[in-house]
Amino acid sequence: MLILAATPIGNLGDASKRLIELLGSANHIAAEDTRELKKLASKLEIKLHAKLYSLHEHNESDRLIQLVELAKTQDVVVVSDAGMPTVSDPGFLLVRECIAHEVEVSVVPGPSAVLAALAVSGLATDRFSFEGFLPRKQGERRSAFEALKQDQRTLIFFEAPHRILDSLTDALSVLGDRPAAVSRELTKKFEHTERGPLSSLIEWAKTEPKGEMVLVVSGALDSEPDYDQLGREALDLKEQGLGLKKAAQLLAQQHNASSSAIYERALALKP
Repeated sequence: MLILAATPIGNLGDASKRLIELLGSANHIAAEDTRELKKLASKLEIKLHAKLYSLHEHNESDRLIQLVELAKTQDVVVVSDAGMPTVSDPGFLLVRECIAHEVEVSVVPGPSAVLAALAVSGLATDRFSFEGFLPRKQGERRSAFEALKQDQRTLIFFEAPHRILDSLTDALSVLGDRPAAVSRELTKKFEHTERGPLSSLIEWAKTEPKGEMVLVVSGALDSEPDYDQLGREALDLKEQGLGLKKAAQLLAQQHNASSSAIYERALALKP
């Protein structure tokens, strides 16, 4: 059979007992990067005796026939550098081909950056959509956001640290000032999740945070927020001592609304 095995996304303590036993006993392992697999095995004090096969985005199509034929008679373990194979990582084509050839496919579950970021975001978890890595080009990125503008599910994206500011800026421009969260370095020593409306996350991103990022954005609402009412509430909070911009940001996060629209409406309603 083909066995998909999730590996730690940062903290080695997340390696399951099943994973350790599987890697130590496997005879055939297909890895996104065999060097990374060897490093992981060394850190986990696993002695590998398996034959290793590289399986990455550039050679997966070429490896299919070899690995499918092997999996017909022997167990083949598939691992990526971190997390679950096939999820924005190699393995999907191999799984599909194995299924087509009636090769059993099994899984050793484990860490997932997608679910970890969603769980700590504070946003709705009942319905969500994982969209993978955002396009690198601004035009394509904005088009991706446009296509999701009416989606009511919580949206999850992977992003590189040097592009997170641009992606947040484009998200704000297309989606409005929705509640969102960015998690970086999940499960590692300097793990951090920044939460707030997209406008506040942009200010945070200007500090040039490092590490792999997962962006989680609230889905669209059924109806447009009542900005007159939210403007009045912002003015009430201002009377209680909260700055008007802070009040607008707080209400935007609570009501999945645009903080700039609330702020502008509050100014218009101001006596």
